[in-house]
Amino acid sequence: MTTVLVVDDSAIDRRLVGGLLSKASDWKIEYAADGAEALERAKRALPDLIITDLHMPRMDGLELVRAMRVHHPEVPVILMTAYGSEAFAVEALQQGAASYVPKSQLADKLSDTVREILARAKASRSYEALLSRLNRSEFTFFVELGNDASLIDPLVDLVQQTVARARLCDSSGQLRIGVALREALLNALLHGNLEISLERMDDAREQLMSQRDLSIPIDRPVDEALLARRIFVNVRISTEEARIVIRDEGPGFDVSSVPTSWEPGGLEKKGSRSLSLMRAFMDEVVYNEAGNEVTLVKRKEEEKTVEAPRGIDV
Repeated sequence: MTTVLVVDDSAIDRRLVGGLLSKASDWKIEYAADGAEALERAKRALPDLIITDLHMPRMDGLELVRAMRVHHPEVPVILMTAYGSEAFAVEALQQGAASYVPKSQLADKLSDTVREILARAKASRSYEALLSRLNRSEFTFFVELGNDASLIDPLVDLVQQTVARARLCDSSGQLRIGVALREALLNALLHGNLEISLERMDDAREQLMSQRDLSIPIDRPVDEALLARRIFVNVRISTEEARIVIRDEGPGFDVSSVPTSWEPGGLEKKGSRSLSLMRAFMDEVVYNEAGNEVTLVKRKEEEKTVEAPRGIDV
């Protein structure tokens, strides 16, 4: 059975999160009051996924993310973020967290986010035993997806496997590349080709994941010409870097409107999730002038090290 560990110093909040997850799944839910207790539980029996608050005594969410990345990189960590904690949350994403859900959106977003990350983690782990025996790998491939949403997850799985073969990063890094790529592909499909507004993207994603039928109106009828548009993906992966170029056939957007830094409340804004995760997980995220092509770059990661907080044995 899939085990999810909820980490929060508030007993009320722990039970709230556990209740939301229990209603939406048959996962086994366990609890810890802070990062130190979570690590102790992980030493005894690894959970499949951790959901953690950021601000906690003894060992906070950022320290937990760092420690898990070093000692148990195969276990993804999802953050629960609060308004005003952007800098702290962004650092945690950059240090190894797999995703985030604003506390104000837990009821709507948490269960779906957990499912997405568990699927990505499973895909990353499934090839590790075989791929660890390969000595050298370099891959280049070009894919035309059309507007077929059902091809997104298989493509992301393929890229994660290829990154693993190239030994570009650990299992946590592979998962995060997969998450960033998936977000970019969904952007190209929904915002690019189908011209769905950023404000309606969350609703469109939910519809897409539930029925995968984009001909059913999201907030308006979808024109057949838009459905006929294509997505082109060029992937180059070596032992030094992964470089992925994604182009849609939409009209593009004003690239100058993309913020160059984190804004107060930015992680809670509708439509900000994709860009937030892409920026946090990749070394470069660059749009072309027209705004219908994005290049994602991830370079080889150095081995991670971490010092445990005083008095805590990890």
